[in-house]
Amino acid sequence: MNLELAIEAAGLTRLTPHLPALLYSAAFFTFIHLVIAPVVSLWLFPETYGKMSRRARNNWCIHVVSQAHVVVIIPLAVRALNLQELEDDKAFGWNEQVGLLTAVASGYFLWDTLDAIINFIDLGFVLHGLACLAIYVGSFKPFLAYYAARCLLWETSTFFLNIHWFLDKTNRTGSTFQLINGLCLLVAFFVMRLVYGGLYVSTSFVYTLYDVRDQIPLLYIGIYLGGNIVLNTLNVLWFGKMIKSISSRFSGEQATKKPVSKGVSANGNGKITNGKAH
Repeated sequence: MNLELAIEAAGLTRLTPHLPALLYSAAFFTFIHLVIAPVVSLWLFPETYGKMSRRARNNWCIHVVSQAHVVVIIPLAVRALNLQELEDDKAFGWNEQVGLLTAVASGYFLWDTLDAIINFIDLGFVLHGLACLAIYVGSFKPFLAYYAARCLLWETSTFFLNIHWFLDKTNRTGSTFQLINGLCLLVAFFVMRLVYGGLYVSTSFVYTLYDVRDQIPLLYIGIYLGGNIVLNTLNVLWFGKMIKSISSRFSGEQATKKPVSKGVSANGNGKITNGKAH
Protein backbone atom coordinates (compact mmCIF):
# COMPACT_ATOMS: atom_id res chain seq x y z
CA MET A 1 0.00 0.00 0.00
CA ASN A 2 2.85 2.40 0.84
CA LEU A 3 4.39 1.71 -2.57
CA GLU A 4 1.12 2.50 -4.30
CA LEU A 5 0.86 5.76 -2.37
CA ALA A 6 4.42 6.67 -3.39
CA ILE A 7 3.57 5.95 -7.02
CA GLU A 8 0.49 8.14 -6.84
CA ALA A 9 2.46 10.90 -5.10
CA ALA A 10 4.98 10.82 -7.95
CA GLY A 11 2.13 11.34 -10.42
CA LEU A 12 2.71 7.99 -12.13
CA THR A 13 -1.00 7.34 -12.39
CA ARG A 14 -0.70 4.52 -14.94
CA LEU A 15 2.14 2.58 -13.30
CA THR A 16 0.39 0.52 -10.61
CA PRO A 17 -1.34 -1.98 -12.97
CA HIS A 18 1.96 -2.51 -14.81
CA LEU A 19 4.25 -2.66 -11.78
CA PRO A 20 4.24 -6.50 -11.70
CA ALA A 21 5.29 -6.60 -15.38
CA LEU A 22 8.10 -4.13 -14.64
CA LEU A 23 9.40 -6.23 -11.75
CA TYR A 24 9.03 -9.50 -13.67
CA SER A 25 10.95 -7.92 -16.53
CA ALA A 26 13.79 -6.90 -14.23
CA ALA A 27 13.85 -10.39 -12.72
CA PHE A 28 13.80 -11.99 -16.19
CA PHE A 29 16.79 -10.04 -17.44
CA THR A 30 18.62 -10.61 -14.15
CA PHE A 31 18.05 -14.37 -14.51
CA ILE A 32 19.47 -14.29 -18.03
CA HIS A 33 22.47 -12.31 -16.77
CA LEU A 34 23.29 -14.49 -13.77
CA VAL A 35 22.16 -17.96 -14.87
CA ILE A 36 21.31 -18.51 -18.53
CA ALA A 37 24.10 -16.44 -20.13
CA PRO A 38 26.98 -17.96 -18.08
CA VAL A 39 25.78 -21.56 -18.52
CA VAL A 40 25.03 -21.33 -22.24
CA SER A 41 28.15 -19.28 -23.00
CA LEU A 42 30.43 -21.76 -21.24
CA TRP A 43 28.76 -24.60 -23.12
CA LEU A 44 28.94 -22.97 -26.57
CA PHE A 45 32.25 -21.09 -26.19
CA PRO A 46 34.36 -22.97 -23.62
CA GLU A 47 37.67 -21.73 -25.02
CA THR A 48 36.64 -18.09 -25.29
CA TYR A 49 34.28 -17.54 -22.38
CA GLY A 50 36.02 -20.06 -20.14
CA LYS A 51 39.33 -18.17 -20.21
CA MET A 52 37.88 -14.74 -19.51
CA SER A 53 38.40 -12.77 -16.34
CA ARG A 54 35.41 -12.24 -14.04
CA ARG A 55 34.86 -8.70 -15.32
CA ALA A 56 35.14 -9.79 -18.95
CA ARG A 57 32.62 -12.57 -18.36
CA ASN A 58 30.21 -10.08 -16.85
CA ASN A 59 30.59 -7.82 -19.86
CA TRP A 60 29.94 -10.80 -22.15
CA CYS A 61 26.77 -11.64 -20.23
CA ILE A 62 25.66 -8.01 -20.43
CA HIS A 63 25.71 -8.27 -24.21
CA VAL A 64 23.68 -11.49 -24.02
CA VAL A 65 21.06 -9.67 -21.94
CA SER A 66 21.15 -6.72 -24.34
CA GLN A 67 20.46 -9.08 -27.25
CA ALA A 68 17.60 -10.73 -25.35
CA HIS A 69 16.12 -7.29 -24.69
CA VAL A 70 16.21 -6.45 -28.39
CA VAL A 71 14.50 -9.72 -29.34
CA VAL A 72 11.72 -9.06 -26.80
CA ILE A 73 11.26 -5.30 -27.12
CA ILE A 74 11.20 -4.82 -30.91
CA PRO A 75 8.05 -6.96 -31.50
CA LEU A 76 6.35 -5.25 -28.55
CA ALA A 77 7.29 -1.84 -29.97
CA VAL A 78 5.94 -2.71 -33.43
CA ARG A 79 2.62 -3.78 -31.88
CA ALA A 80 2.36 -0.44 -30.06
CA LEU A 81 2.93 1.78 -33.10
CA ASN A 82 -0.60 2.32 -34.38
CA LEU A 83 -2.68 2.98 -31.30
CA GLN A 84 -5.44 5.50 -31.90
CA GLU A 85 -5.42 6.91 -28.36
CA LEU A 86 -1.77 7.87 -28.78
CA GLU A 87 -2.23 9.17 -32.30
CA ASP A 88 -4.97 11.48 -31.04
CA ASP A 89 -2.82 12.87 -28.21
CA LYS A 90 0.92 12.44 -28.64
CA ALA A 91 1.73 14.27 -25.42
CA PHE A 92 -0.68 12.79 -22.86
CA GLY A 93 -2.41 9.89 -24.64
CA TRP A 94 -2.39 6.42 -23.14
CA ASN A 95 -3.09 2.81 -24.07
CA GLU A 96 -2.52 -0.29 -21.93
CA GLN A 97 -0.57 -1.92 -24.74
CA VAL A 98 2.10 0.77 -24.58
CA GLY A 99 1.98 0.31 -20.82
CA LEU A 100 3.22 -3.27 -21.19
CA LEU A 101 5.94 -2.14 -23.60
CA THR A 102 7.12 0.59 -21.26
CA ALA A 103 7.03 -1.75 -18.24
CA VAL A 104 9.28 -4.28 -19.98
CA ALA A 105 11.69 -1.55 -21.09
CA SER A 106 11.71 -0.02 -17.59
CA GLY A 107 12.47 -3.43 -16.09
CA TYR A 108 15.41 -3.79 -18.43
CA PHE A 109 16.80 -0.39 -17.51
CA LEU A 110 16.28 -1.16 -13.82
CA TRP A 111 18.47 -4.24 -14.29
CA ASP A 112 20.92 -2.16 -16.33
CA THR A 113 21.21 0.48 -13.62
CA LEU A 114 21.70 -2.04 -10.83
CA ASP A 115 24.38 -3.87 -12.80
CA ALA A 116 26.18 -0.59 -13.52
CA ILE A 117 26.22 0.12 -9.78
CA ILE A 118 27.14 -3.37 -8.54
CA ASN A 119 29.76 -4.01 -11.23
CA PHE A 120 30.92 -0.42 -11.29
CA ILE A 121 33.22 0.58 -14.15
CA ASP A 122 32.31 4.16 -14.96
CA LEU A 123 29.87 6.73 -13.60
CA GLY A 124 28.63 7.32 -17.13
CA PHE A 125 27.06 3.86 -17.30
CA VAL A 126 25.23 4.47 -14.02
CA LEU A 127 23.90 7.82 -15.22
CA HIS A 128 22.93 6.31 -18.58
CA GLY A 129 20.86 3.61 -16.90
CA LEU A 130 19.23 6.04 -14.48
CA ALA A 131 18.36 8.49 -17.26
CA CYS A 132 16.74 5.81 -19.43
CA LEU A 133 14.88 4.38 -16.44
CA ALA A 134 13.57 7.80 -15.45
CA ILE A 135 12.43 8.63 -18.99
CA TYR A 136 10.51 5.40 -19.54
CA VAL A 137 9.01 5.31 -16.05
CA GLY A 138 7.97 8.93 -16.65
CA SER A 139 5.78 7.70 -19.50
CA PHE A 140 3.39 6.34 -16.86
CA LYS A 141 2.27 9.87 -15.85
CA PRO A 142 1.28 9.53 -18.76
CA PHE A 143 3.63 11.76 -20.73
CA LEU A 144 5.00 11.24 -24.26
CA ALA A 145 4.02 7.55 -24.25
CA TYR A 146 3.43 7.90 -27.98
CA TYR A 147 7.19 8.10 -28.50
CA ALA A 148 8.12 5.10 -26.34
CA ALA A 149 7.61 2.55 -29.11
CA ARG A 150 9.21 4.76 -31.73
CA CYS A 151 12.35 5.40 -29.70
CA LEU A 152 12.68 1.74 -28.75
CA LEU A 153 12.72 0.83 -32.44
CA TRP A 154 16.16 2.44 -32.49
CA GLU A 155 17.32 -0.74 -30.75
CA THR A 156 17.09 -2.53 -34.11
CA SER A 157 20.71 -1.59 -34.76
CA THR A 158 21.74 -2.98 -31.36
CA PHE A 159 20.91 -6.48 -32.61
CA PHE A 160 23.67 -6.25 -35.22
CA LEU A 161 26.00 -4.34 -32.91
CA ASN A 162 25.96 -7.18 -30.38
CA ILE A 163 26.64 -9.76 -33.09
CA HIS A 164 29.56 -7.63 -34.29
CA TRP A 165 30.93 -7.57 -30.74
CA PHE A 166 30.61 -11.35 -30.28
CA LEU A 167 32.32 -11.99 -33.62
CA ASP A 168 35.29 -9.94 -32.43
CA LYS A 169 35.46 -11.87 -29.17
CA THR A 170 35.22 -15.31 -30.83
CA ASN A 171 38.09 -14.74 -33.26
CA ARG A 172 35.90 -14.02 -36.29
CA THR A 173 37.18 -10.51 -36.91
CA GLY A 174 37.36 -9.84 -40.65
CA SER A 175 35.20 -12.83 -41.57
CA THR A 176 32.59 -12.78 -44.32
CA PHE A 177 29.91 -13.10 -41.67
CA GLN A 178 31.21 -10.01 -39.91
CA LEU A 179 31.30 -8.10 -43.19
CA ILE A 180 27.65 -8.94 -43.94
CA ASN A 181 26.63 -8.19 -40.36
CA GLY A 182 28.62 -4.95 -40.42
CA LEU A 183 26.78 -3.77 -43.52
CA CYS A 184 23.45 -4.67 -41.88
CA LEU A 185 24.54 -2.73 -38.78
CA LEU A 186 25.37 0.39 -40.78
CA VAL A 187 22.12 0.23 -42.77
CA ALA A 188 20.01 -0.38 -39.65
CA PHE A 189 21.75 2.38 -37.72
CA PHE A 190 21.45 4.88 -40.57
CA VAL A 191 17.80 4.10 -41.34
CA MET A 192 16.43 3.64 -37.82
CA ARG A 193 18.51 6.08 -35.79
CA LEU A 194 19.55 8.83 -38.21
CA VAL A 195 16.69 8.96 -40.71
CA TYR A 196 13.65 7.57 -38.86
CA GLY A 197 14.76 8.63 -35.38
CA GLY A 198 16.79 11.74 -36.07
CA LEU A 199 14.58 13.29 -38.74
CA TYR A 200 11.04 11.90 -38.54
CA VAL A 201 10.55 11.03 -34.86
CA SER A 202 12.64 13.88 -33.44
CA THR A 203 10.86 16.49 -35.57
CA SER A 204 7.47 15.24 -34.39
CA PHE A 205 8.83 15.12 -30.83
CA VAL A 206 9.86 18.79 -30.93
CA TYR A 207 6.48 19.85 -32.35
CA THR A 208 4.70 17.92 -29.60
CA LEU A 209 6.70 19.64 -26.88
CA TYR A 210 6.00 23.01 -28.50
CA ASP A 211 2.27 22.35 -28.68
CA VAL A 212 2.03 21.60 -24.94
CA ARG A 213 4.63 24.14 -23.78
CA ASP A 214 2.01 25.95 -21.68
CA GLN A 215 0.83 22.73 -19.99
CA ILE A 216 4.13 21.37 -18.68
CA PRO A 217 6.96 22.80 -16.54
CA LEU A 218 9.73 24.58 -18.44
CA LEU A 219 12.14 22.11 -16.85
CA TYR A 220 10.46 19.25 -18.74
CA ILE A 221 11.02 21.02 -22.04
CA GLY A 222 14.66 21.61 -21.21
CA ILE A 223 15.31 18.02 -20.12
CA TYR A 224 13.47 16.25 -22.94
CA LEU A 225 14.53 18.63 -25.70
CA GLY A 226 18.12 18.74 -24.47
CA GLY A 227 18.24 14.96 -24.16
CA ASN A 228 16.90 14.53 -27.67
CA ILE A 229 19.57 16.85 -29.09
CA VAL A 230 22.34 15.05 -27.20
CA LEU A 231 21.17 11.59 -28.34
CA ASN A 232 20.90 12.62 -31.98
CA THR A 233 24.33 14.23 -31.87
CA LEU A 234 25.80 11.08 -30.35
CA ASN A 235 24.13 8.95 -33.02
CA VAL A 236 25.84 10.95 -35.75
CA LEU A 237 29.21 10.64 -34.00
CA TRP A 238 28.71 6.92 -33.36
CA PHE A 239 27.80 6.32 -37.00
CA GLY A 240 31.07 7.88 -38.13
CA LYS A 241 33.01 5.77 -35.64
CA MET A 242 31.17 2.62 -36.77
CA ILE A 243 32.11 3.21 -40.39
CA LYS A 244 35.75 3.67 -39.41
CA SER A 245 35.74 0.67 -37.07
CA ILE A 246 34.07 -1.73 -39.49
CA SER A 247 36.17 -0.67 -42.48
CA SER A 248 39.38 -1.11 -40.45
CA ARG A 249 38.55 -4.78 -39.91
CA PHE A 250 38.76 -5.43 -43.61
CA SER A 251 41.78 -3.28 -44.44
CA GLY A 252 45.15 -4.78 -45.28
CA GLU A 253 46.54 -3.69 -41.93
CA GLN A 254 43.80 -5.46 -39.97
CA ALA A 255 44.13 -8.62 -42.02
CA THR A 256 47.78 -8.99 -41.05
CA LYS A 257 47.07 -8.89 -37.33
CA LYS A 258 47.05 -12.06 -35.26
CA PRO A 259 43.78 -13.56 -34.01
CA VAL A 260 42.37 -11.83 -30.97
CA SER A 261 41.14 -14.90 -29.06
CA LYS A 262 43.90 -14.63 -26.44
CA GLY A 263 43.16 -10.98 -25.94
CA VAL A 264 39.55 -11.47 -24.98
CA SER A 265 40.04 -10.77 -21.30
CA ALA A 266 41.97 -7.60 -21.94
CA ASN A 267 39.56 -6.39 -24.60
CA GLY A 268 36.37 -7.56 -22.91
CA ASN A 269 36.35 -5.21 -19.98
CA GLY A 270 34.80 -2.21 -21.66
CA LYS A 271 31.13 -1.81 -22.44
CA ILE A 272 29.70 -0.53 -25.69
CA THR A 273 27.56 2.39 -24.63
CA ASN A 274 25.39 2.36 -27.72
CA GLY A 275 24.76 -1.32 -27.32
CA LYS A 276 22.69 -0.51 -24.29
CA ALA A 277 20.80 2.60 -25.20
CA HIS A 278 17.69 3.56 -25.95
